[in-house]
Amino acid sequence: MMLPSYSSKKITTIFLLLILIPAALPGQSRPTVNTAIDRKSAEPENLNVFQDWNRWNNPGSMRTKYLHDLAGKFYEERNGEIAKLVTANDWKQRQVKMKIKLRHAIGPFPGKTPLNPRVTGVVSKPGYRIEKIAFESWQGFYVTGCLFIPDKINGKAPAVLNLIGHEQDSYHAPLDQVIILNLVNKGMIVFTIDPLGQGEHVQYFDPKINFSSIGYSVVEHSYFGNICFLNGSSSAKYFVWDGIRAIDYLVSRPEVDTQRIGVTGFSGGGTVTAYLAAMDPRVKVAIPCSWSIYNQRLMEMKGTQDAETLFIGGLKQGISFEDLIEVRAPKPTLMTFTSRDEYLSMQGALDAYREAKKVYSSLGQPENLQLVIDDSKHWLTPKIRLAIYSFFMKHFSIQGDPAEVEVDILPSKDLMVTPSGQIFSSLGGDMVFDVNKKESIRLLEKLDSSRKNLTSHLKQVLRSAKGVSGFIDPCCPKAEAIINGRYQREGYTVSKYALKGEGDYAIPFLLFVPNEPSERHPAILYLHPHGKITEAKPGGEIEQLVRKGYIIAAMDPLGVGETANLASRGMSDSYTGVLIGRSLVGIQAGDIIRVVNYLRRRSDIDSSNLGAIAKDEMGIPLLHAAAFTTSIKTVILEKSLISYRSVVMNRIYKIGLTARKDGGTHHPYEIDFSWGIAGVLKAYDLPDLMGSIAPRRMVLLDLKNQLLEPASTELMDQELEFTRSVYKFKKLSENLKVNTNDSLLSSVDWAFK
Repeated sequence: MMLPSYSSKKITTIFLLLILIPAALPGQSRPTVNTAIDRKSAEPENLNVFQDWNRWNNPGSMRTKYLHDLAGKFYEERNGEIAKLVTANDWKQRQVKMKIKLRHAIGPFPGKTPLNPRVTGVVSKPGYRIEKIAFESWQGFYVTGCLFIPDKINGKAPAVLNLIGHEQDSYHAPLDQVIILNLVNKGMIVFTIDPLGQGEHVQYFDPKINFSSIGYSVVEHSYFGNICFLNGSSSAKYFVWDGIRAIDYLVSRPEVDTQRIGVTGFSGGGTVTAYLAAMDPRVKVAIPCSWSIYNQRLMEMKGTQDAETLFIGGLKQGISFEDLIEVRAPKPTLMTFTSRDEYLSMQGALDAYREAKKVYSSLGQPENLQLVIDDSKHWLTPKIRLAIYSFFMKHFSIQGDPAEVEVDILPSKDLMVTPSGQIFSSLGGDMVFDVNKKESIRLLEKLDSSRKNLTSHLKQVLRSAKGVSGFIDPCCPKAEAIINGRYQREGYTVSKYALKGEGDYAIPFLLFVPNEPSERHPAILYLHPHGKITEAKPGGEIEQLVRKGYIIAAMDPLGVGETANLASRGMSDSYTGVLIGRSLVGIQAGDIIRVVNYLRRRSDIDSSNLGAIAKDEMGIPLLHAAAFTTSIKTVILEKSLISYRSVVMNRIYKIGLTARKDGGTHHPYEIDFSWGIAGVLKAYDLPDLMGSIAPRRMVLLDLKNQLLEPASTELMDQELEFTRSVYKFKKLSENLKVNTNDSLLSSVDWAFK
C-alpha cells in the first residue's frame, strides 16, 4: 500500500497543530457538552462590580458617606475645643478668634462707596408710609427695597432690616407683608430689600420669558455662587454686604435710633441674618428663623445647602452655625424653628442652641438667647410670628400688645421700586457676574504674568494644584484589587474589580484583557462621565480598543457611574467639599492614580506604555492625575472643558447643569459643582496642567467652551497658547495634537506608537 506523500512544510504544520491541541490527561476524556444539563439560555452580563457584595451594597451613598466622615473629623476637633471653654474669659478669647476667621472666610469686603440713595416713589397708607428706595451697595451695583415708616414716631424709632428667604416675589409675598406691617404697627421702622436673584434683583433676567433664564432664586444662587467659588470667594459676601449697606442707609435716616437696630429673616433670610448679625456690631437684636446653614446635624440629615450658605474651607477652619450666634453674645438673639422642617434639621437647631447657651450663661445673660420651636413644616407660624414681635418689643423697650393684627396685603404695584420691575432693565449697572468678572480679570492677569517665567510657574502650579484641589497622594501603592467575577467574550475577558479608595469606599473598574496572556500589552485607563459600562458592551468603543491589543481599565472614580450619588441633592456633595477644603476633582484624581498604580504592577501590562482617555468632564480629574504622576505616559481628552477662564468670563455657562424634566422656566436645571475647584484661579487653570504634562504625548479632541459647544479657533489659540509654549520649550511640539480630524481610535494609535 502506498503512503501519501507529504512535503516537509506540511509535516511541520501538522506537527505544530498536534502539539498545540491539549492532550487529555491519563484517565481523563476531553470536556464534552451533556445537552441534558449543560445547554442553558444565554446569561445576561451584569457589569456592576458591587453586585452581591455585602460591604459595598449601597454604592450610591459612598461619596456622601465619605465626605461626611471627613467633615465629622473637623466637627470632632471643633467640639474638643468647645469642651475646654469654661470661663467668660475663655469664651471672649474664642469670640475674638472666630470673628477674625469669619471675616477671612467670607473674603474681603470692598471699601464703602457712596450709597447714592434715591427715592423712586412714596405710597401713603393709614398709619404708615412706604418710601421706595434704590441704593448702590457697590459702585454701580444697585439694591432695591422699601422703607416702611410709622406715622406716629416720638423722637427716634427702632429699625428692623427684614431679609427675605427664597421667595421669588421677595417681600411682595403675603407672609412677609404680614410680618413687616405688624412690626410697623408696633412702632418700628422696617427696611426690606430684594435679595440677589429675587424680586426686582433677578441676576439673569430674560425679557423673552419675563423670568430668569437660569431658574428661580435657589437655582440662580448656586449658579452665580459657582463662579464666585472659582475665584476663591463666596457669594455669601454679596448677600452680607448688601445687608451691611442697608444698615448704612438706615442709620443715615434722621428717624432711626442707631442704638436700636435689629435684623430678622426666614429660611435663606435667616442664614443671611445670622451672618450679618455676627459681622456687623451695629445689630443689637437678631432673629434668624429656620436658617439654612451648615452644622453637623444638618449635614448628616439633610445635606449641605445652597452656595450662598457656604464659606470656602469654613468647616476646615472650625466655623459652624453656632459660632455665628456665639460671637455676638450676649446681645439679644432669638432662634426660631419648626418641628417637621423639610429642608433643615430640628436636632441641629437644638444642638446649636445648647452650645450657644453656654457662652450666654458664662457672660451672665442667659436670658438674651431664646429658642422657639412650633409644630409645623418649614414656615413662620402664628406662634413664631408672635415670638418675633415680642422679642423685638422687649429688647427695643417698646410698650404695648405684641399680638398680631390683621393687615391689608398690598398689591405688587405699590411696592415696585423700578418702572420695569427689574434692576436689569430699569437701572442697569452690574450684577454679581459683572463684579466677579472684574475680580477674575485681576486673577487671570496675575496668572498670565506668572506664566512668563515658564519653569518656575510650572513648579508652582504643581505645588498649588495639589493644595487647592485638596488632592492627597495615594498611600499603599501595592494595594491589591478584589475580583468579583469575570466574563469570557470572543477574544478577551472582562473582569470586575474593586480597589480600596482613599477612605471607606471602593473604586469599581472593569478590566478588559486580550486572550494573549504571554504578551505584555499597552494599557489604557478609560473614563466616561456616565460610567464604566457606557462603552463596555460588545461592539462598543472599549471592545474596539481591546481588539487592537490594548488592556483597558474602565473605572468609576468616586461619584461616577456605579458610585453616582443617590443619597443627597446633586450639589450637596460638591458643596460639602467646598466646606472641608476638598474638591471632588482632587479626590477623583487620587482614585485615578490608585488604579494606575495597580495596572503598573500587572505582569501582562507594559507599564512604560500606559495612558488614559477621558471624555467630557472626566477630563478635569484626569488632567490633575496626569499632572501629579508621570506614570500616565499619554493623555487623550475628548470634549473636555478647555478652561475655567472661559466660565468666569462669560455670563452663561453650561457645565454642571442637568436639564430637569418638566422644570419649565421655574426650575429648568439642577446645578452641581463636581467639576469645579474653589479658589482654582488664584493658582492655576486647566491649560497650566496641560503644560505640566509636557513633553508626554497628549491629544486634545473637540475641546469645549463654557457652553459645552466646540471651542472656536480663537478661543483655542488664546487658552492653549501657554500649553503650546511649554511643548515648544521642551522641543517636542509634535507630541501635542489639538483638534485633529482623527478619530479616537486613530488618536490612540498615534499616542501609543
